[in-house]
Amino acid sequence: MGETVTTAKKRVTLRDVAQAAGVSLKTASNVINGNGRMSADTRARVEQVIKDLGYRVNVAARNLNRDHTGFITLAVPSLTAPYLAELANRIIDAARQHDYLVYVTTYAEGSAKGARDLLRNFNASVSDGMILSMSEVEDITPDDLAVDFPLVVVGARTTWGVADHVTPDDTAAAATAAGYLYDHGSRRLAVVGARDDYDEAALLKAEEGNAQLRLRGFIEETHRRGMTVDPRLVGYTGQDWTIGSGARVTQRLIDSGIPFDGVVALNDQLAIGAIANLRANAIDIPGQVQVIGFDNIEEAEYLQIPLTTMDSRLEWTAPTAVERILGRIRGEIDKPELLTTRAEVIPRASTRSE
Repeated sequence: MGETVTTAKKRVTLRDVAQAAGVSLKTASNVINGNGRMSADTRARVEQVIKDLGYRVNVAARNLNRDHTGFITLAVPSLTAPYLAELANRIIDAARQHDYLVYVTTYAEGSAKGARDLLRNFNASVSDGMILSMSEVEDITPDDLAVDFPLVVVGARTTWGVADHVTPDDTAAAATAAGYLYDHGSRRLAVVGARDDYDEAALLKAEEGNAQLRLRGFIEETHRRGMTVDPRLVGYTGQDWTIGSGARVTQRLIDSGIPFDGVVALNDQLAIGAIANLRANAIDIPGQVQVIGFDNIEEAEYLQIPLTTMDSRLEWTAPTAVERILGRIRGEIDKPELLTTRAEVIPRASTRSE
């Protein structure tokens, strides 16, 4: 019986590329790293050799040579919420475009092992910086954010100008959402998702928090329309922004007998719960009650009544946060900034078209 001999394929090195292209090692390296000065013909020749030989960049070794680990850390309170899961996926994809890998970690909200603990115990030997999605229940101070490693915060919590902050404008988004329902015929709007007892004066001064900023935008837009908010139609959920919570709170609003013809749900899961119990009570959507949510999660488009929602702008948030953290890692950025953008309505069948 004959023997089968398997020969391991020799790994193509940078030296192989340089020799085949007839250039120096430095020139070959410059082509791979996208820098250096050379003629277009030389760059094209080296790129063709890289393709022909199947050369692959050793990312870990390259970053080690640059005194970087090639990893960034993404810290989120959980991966259960669809928004946070999608944020993680998009951060990973955006980092990959820059030859960076991402450690994803979760933290126990509001506990001794919360975000403060992560910030204090960050290990710069295994990660070059942190993107932090800060929970609304974290007791964070400006001193906690004054760290000696690259840090970018995403989400609705303030950073007091101490750290970079990347977030859509929640107040403007909520004003747009409420205005959309008013423009399409609603006059008495209910809200599902309040995390505290309704205090209009305090909410109008809110500077952080998804619920608080979205309620602020809702109130401001209602006032701009010459109307007032009925506190009895502001549905309290506490921190529970799940589908079940949305259903229970909507049922309480229905049972109260106080009339409403529109629902601004402060995320899509709450909106899905609202739709479920409105339908269970034979309330026509959108004929009798219009519903709008936030974040445009995947399920929103495929409900029996597709959900009108505010765009999450994750396609902007994730790459902006990654580019910002990499700029800090490279030493190109040293002054904290607030980077923000506006969200638009994605109209579907849970609201009227006219």
